Amino acid sequence: MGDPRLLRVAQPVTTFATPHLAALLQDMRDTMAQLDGAGLAAPQIGVDLRVVIFGGFSNPRYPDAPAVPDTVLINPELEPLSDEEEEAWEGCLSVPGLRGWVPRRRHLRYAGFDETGQRFERTVEGFHARVVQHECDHLDGVLYPMRIRDLTRFGFVQELFGDQAPPQPD
Repeated sequence: MGDPRLLRVAQPVTTFATPHLAALLQDMRDTMAQLDGAGLAAPQIGVDLRVVIFGGFSNPRYPDAPAVPDTVLINPELEPLSDEEEEAWEGCLSVPGLRGWVPRRRHLRYAGFDETGQRFERTVEGFHARVVQHECDHLDGVLYPMRIRDLTRFGFVQELFGDQAPPQPD
């Protein structure tokens, strides 16, 4: 947090299935796995492209969260399917050691491209929808603390929860 690269709007990917894109995705997967992330956006590792990855494996930071499929999402488009929101605790690899109570749309459809340039779309809800929104926010220069409505529900994990794990999303 504070790095100006995290506050920019990322650029669209124009060429798919390239060695450069494959190397970026491998770097992102390695970084996400090493840091136990639920997802990662290219701007978080200093790359100004509209690329996010998320899901794919059990996560010690979110041990009780529902499974989210391993996804590469390039040039994403998000469409809320209702005005219904839910709030839950979020953390971020770019804001280490902190958690905040963040509102997100509960239901949405997202579309975009995989690494080969194949377009796909999914309709999702709950934790899956939260992860997608969080990661795609990074592509528009938004960090989750910017979405917190009540700053009394934002702080260091140790101060907020003591030795207990933060509550998990449904």
